[in-house]
Amino acid sequence: MSTMLHGCLPDTEYLEVTARSGHRYGVWVTTPPGYAESSESMPLIYVLDGNWTVGFTAPLVVTQADPYLSVAPYVQVSVGYAGAEAANWSELRNRDLVPPGEPVSDEVKAALATARDAGTLTQEHMDAFLAELADSHADVFLDFLTNELHPLLRERFRVSDTGHGLFGYSYGGLFALYAWLRETSLFATIGAGSPGVTGPASQVFELLRAFPEHAEDSAAPLLHITLNEAETLGEIAVYRALARNVLAVVEELHAKGWAPNVSRAMLQGTHVTGVQASFLSYLKACHTR
Repeated sequence: MSTMLHGCLPDTEYLEVTARSGHRYGVWVTTPPGYAESSESMPLIYVLDGNWTVGFTAPLVVTQADPYLSVAPYVQVSVGYAGAEAANWSELRNRDLVPPGEPVSDEVKAALATARDAGTLTQEHMDAFLAELADSHADVFLDFLTNELHPLLRERFRVSDTGHGLFGYSYGGLFALYAWLRETSLFATIGAGSPGVTGPASQVFELLRAFPEHAEDSAAPLLHITLNEAETLGEIAVYRALARNVLAVVEELHAKGWAPNVSRAMLQGTHVTGVQASFLSYLKACHTR
């Protein structure tokens, strides 16, 4: 694993990290107000799709100083892609965020075809998008986060032993559900914004069926799930399918007794604009003093 460091956003250090898999990632580490003057160790909150989300979510690190909120101190780690690959982040994320064996739903195929026919997506990009979905490895990426990146960051920053979080949106939200169902021990809280469970044959349902019933001694991270009104009630079929399946996931979690570990929120954004509100909702629900 190698790293490169240079300046980026305010109070943010940028690293490029080569994983054991050979894939190279861009990592933005954003510290909160007063971090440089403090000796306090803080939990890390990992935010996926960093090439897209860092500009929306990293500024919310200042909510720790908002007197109207009770957001606990944290350091944000936004994970995306580096170098020339950064331009292809919307395709590469399929490889890393989608569980292995995840089927591509008819609604996703139809949405891609509609975008191609409308001229907003080329056939080349559509083929590349589907090719990454056909060979997805969320298991490898989860191992990178927990066993490679996290130890590296512990060496470079003041990192607490517990309290770490994970937030993902869309396919990142699918990954967040996957990490929760895999009972990943690193994370104490997980936020799944509009998780990309686009079909009833999703691997999420396979994992849910194998997931244990809640018991008094059950230990699992807090899970916060958000959806947007425009997804549940809007005109775009793939988002309505996503909302139906996410609600089915919530029902399965209730049936297994996990309701005390799961919070939910309905937001007013669209699938594209909802990422910041979803992240803030996660912070307020799961990461409080």
